[in-house]
Amino acid sequence: MMQKPETARKRIESIDQLRGVVIIIMALDHVRDYFHADYFLFNPTDLTKTNAAIFFTRWITNFCAPAFVFLAGTSAYLMDQRKSKTELSRFLFTRGLWLVFLELTVVNFAWFFNPHFPFFRLQTIWSLGISMMALSVLIYLPKKIILATGLLILFLHNSLDNIHVQGNGIKAFAWAALHERKNFIYFGHTFRVSYPALPWIGIMALGYCFGSLYRKEVEAQKRKTYLLVIGISAIVLFIVIRAINIFGDLSPWSVYSRTITTLLSFLNVTKYPPSLLYTLMTLGPCLIFLAIAEKPLGKFGNAITIVGRVPMFFYILHLYLIHLGALLAIELTGGSWRNMILSSPDNNVQLKGYGFSLGGRLSGMDRHCADPVPLLQTV
Repeated sequence: MMQKPETARKRIESIDQLRGVVIIIMALDHVRDYFHADYFLFNPTDLTKTNAAIFFTRWITNFCAPAFVFLAGTSAYLMDQRKSKTELSRFLFTRGLWLVFLELTVVNFAWFFNPHFPFFRLQTIWSLGISMMALSVLIYLPKKIILATGLLILFLHNSLDNIHVQGNGIKAFAWAALHERKNFIYFGHTFRVSYPALPWIGIMALGYCFGSLYRKEVEAQKRKTYLLVIGISAIVLFIVIRAINIFGDLSPWSVYSRTITTLLSFLNVTKYPPSLLYTLMTLGPCLIFLAIAEKPLGKFGNAITIVGRVPMFFYILHLYLIHLGALLAIELTGGSWRNMILSSPDNNVQLKGYGFSLGGRLSGMDRHCADPVPLLQTV
């Protein structure tokens, strides 16, 4: 069998740098999840309760998941240049299964520290895994068909927003896994599909096609031009479609008495599942970053690159470190570490009074947490 040419064996630093940046942003967001007092009281994007600082602390993290999934598709294309289709397909499918397993076990435990596993969230790592398994089939299609599939999913999946399958059965779960955020209860455990897979499959398919820009025969300046044109076009398209306020997102924006609140409303697009506007808003700047990062970013860039080369390691490590830090913080501020053994991501009333302001000071509320809540027993 003829071997594929030796292409793309060197890591592409700009891609690793983007991964590193979004890992750092994600870590900051998860620090807020476990240390910010208001996180336990309201959603930071709830415009009736939030402020600009809290809103943007959460909004900036929107770039993380799309960048991970898109670049995973790009990495798959680069692997395609040196592996056979069968080898790549097998790798993507088995890696996808492994990621789904990690989401349900290692990652889920990091979020809750609850050995009874009362709550399972299917989110970032799950969506990566399911998308990889889907891509393991899509790669057998011509590149133009893969690109068309990704674009059709991106631009048309919001037409499915009003389709719902009621109940707790397999059909309802299958539909939620594709396109509807929803909770299910099986054997006394709650399963929340936070990242319905269909739009993420489209994003990964587009990332796979995007990888062709990183072939050796593509000149760096030409690639940079493409990155800038596509990135800027995505941002402009986001602004135009969002301004029309008819299509592309479940949440229309509104005009408020304060300009800043109107701006927050304009930017407050739907992540679960990621809407067309959400995807344009996030991937556009990511592509511009890749264009800028074509040139070395110095020592700081090198440090970020190290993080971006092993994103899964840092993803899992930072969850455990942050949650362990929260156990220590709650003890030092008058509460009990047991209150950080969580049964769900919602309605953790035992944490009322715990937490810090964005500036790092203790909340002005009662600093003593409620009595420890016992671990939820499995049914």
